[in-house]
Amino acid sequence: MALSPRLSGQVAARAHHSPAAKLLRKVEPFFAIGQVSGGPLLIASLVALVAINSPWSADFARLWDRPLRVSYGSWAIERSVAEWVNDALMPLFFLIIGTEVKREFVKGALSSWQTAVFPVAGAIGGLVVPVALYLAFNYATPTQHGWGVVAAMDTAFSLAIVAMFTTRLPPAVRAVLLAFAAIDDVFGLLVIAVAYTSALHAHFLLLAAAGYGAMVVLLRLRWVAPILYVACGLVVWVGVLGSGVHPTIAGVAIGLLLPTSSRLSEKRFVERVQQPVDELKAAQRAADQARDEGEAEQHRGEAQQSLGYLHEMAAATDEAAERLVRILTPWVSYIVLPLFALSNVRIHFSRELIGGALHSPLALGIVVGLALGKPIGFLGATWLATRIGQARPPEGVTWRMVLGIGAVAGIGFTISLFIAELAFADAGLTEMAALAVLAASLVSGLFGYGVLWRAAATAAAAEPDA
Repeated sequence: MALSPRLSGQVAARAHHSPAAKLLRKVEPFFAIGQVSGGPLLIASLVALVAINSPWSADFARLWDRPLRVSYGSWAIERSVAEWVNDALMPLFFLIIGTEVKREFVKGALSSWQTAVFPVAGAIGGLVVPVALYLAFNYATPTQHGWGVVAAMDTAFSLAIVAMFTTRLPPAVRAVLLAFAAIDDVFGLLVIAVAYTSALHAHFLLLAAAGYGAMVVLLRLRWVAPILYVACGLVVWVGVLGSGVHPTIAGVAIGLLLPTSSRLSEKRFVERVQQPVDELKAAQRAADQARDEGEAEQHRGEAQQSLGYLHEMAAATDEAAERLVRILTPWVSYIVLPLFALSNVRIHFSRELIGGALHSPLALGIVVGLALGKPIGFLGATWLATRIGQARPPEGVTWRMVLGIGAVAGIGFTISLFIAELAFADAGLTEMAALAVLAASLVSGLFGYGVLWRAAATAAAAEPDA
């Protein structure tokens, strides 16, 4: 989600062939193929805003509101196309988030107790303070129920901004933001489950628990074939969807379950492949020296058998979590997130809407809650946890960087728009909430970029002295 060292090197090499080298370095993190990137999401959001404010607005909305029915025997479920995007595709994005954050907690910059507590404390502050600020504007009003809109951040956009400083800030900055984003989004999903779910269906929850338990058993048995894991994952998704809880939480739960270690260490790999490599060489040499085509084909078959063994042994050195993220990331970046933006961003700009938002407690509560509440809550809670000795920032992370992390956390998009649609039955309130989320995101993005730019400049100036 930030550029990896290999991707950073690729960007630097490409820059030598272009007169726009500096621009390429800045833009690349928003479109990096190997990482979840915010560029396609940003473009899709702009396209959606243009389309919904064009003469073809009604046709564009009908495209996403068209019902789509799935049935099997007597069981049937019907959702609009937009709802299918939210319910069936967005869990893949949160699967990546859950997987990435587990890796950071298990073996990354947050693997010690105190560094792990650091983003957890920040997430608590990043929930409590924004909600309190929102309620300060909306308590005892018809919009009080919308407090959940400020509960969660947008992970893709915030990580894309941090990725712009990937070579100038410590890697732990990304790790802290990633962990904060995952915990913050889980809080948001729990808010949906508790405050915006009208009814829970226990039998579907039991189905989800059964699918999840089956995945645990398969992992304990060290089962390799992926088809059973996919089937169990589908059972978990169906169970959560049918229960009334938003199915994106299924993605996070499964991501936290995936193994972050390989089945075969590099040392064991070397021990196991030496003999098959020798057999491969012998088979290839025998095929070249064969007296007829039949004998050569037999030896080529032996070589292919050795290659198959080597392929499986090489695959065993790969982490299941890392492999899944690598497979899903391009699909999520270039299909799932853009489809979400196209189907959910529906702000009809008008004088009435903008003028009303300037004097609306709803809009003011959202903007203040996200743009001020997130950085204040994150910075204040992490500072307090550090002062009482329960947490410490990872090595190299300064308090200015912490403020920058909290600032970009004010970018609310995916879950904020989810919750706005759930919280308000009135389309006008939903649209005003979406406009406020957009405004808060712009302010937070610019403020976060400025803080992180200054932090990166300070870190660079301090390097010669170190």
